Amino acid sequence: MIDAAEALERLREGNRRFVSGATTHSATIDPASRAELVGGQTPFAIILACADSRVPVQLVFDEGPGDLFIIRVAGNIATPTQIGSIEYAVTQLGAELVVVLGHSGCGAVAAALESLAGDVPAPTANLEAIIDEIRPAIEGLGDASLDDAVVANVERSIARLKEGSPILGKLVESRSLTVTGATYALETGEVNFFD
Repeated sequence: MIDAAEALERLREGNRRFVSGATTHSATIDPASRAELVGGQTPFAIILACADSRVPVQLVFDEGPGDLFIIRVAGNIATPTQIGSIEYAVTQLGAELVVVLGHSGCGAVAAALESLAGDVPAPTANLEAIIDEIRPAIEGLGDASLDDAVVANVERSIARLKEGSPILGKLVESRSLTVTGATYALETGEVNFFD
């Protein structure tokens, strides 16, 4: 297992390859590689990402099956099920890096901005629950751009991970776990990390 600093650099390098079109992993997996993964997994990083289909997380970081533990949910929100999944990946699989990955043009964050402006109510109670998770991140932003709201939402999810889990909080405090944020630009494919 690699430490958080090495994991972060590996993600950066993979994203540089993705942006330049020089990827080393394909979207397919051969039977021998698949058979190797049957016995277990050792992901080097955990990614809490938006469920948006335009953000292919493994491809964005040029990684293959078994390399990343990816949790996807609209708006990359950190609710108990996502936090529990991350606790599992940290305590059982040994990953030392968590990245909360937002993206430009996020529809969930845009819906939360519209909701705050009073323009558009959520069409269902379940969608309203997602908006309710995002709303506290953006309430104090005023006339913020969607990009600023995306960053604020990522920052709120980071805080929720650190404060909403005694396990994760202790590991961050002891520097055994790094939790950081990033945004993915749909337009360029580039990931900008918050460090």
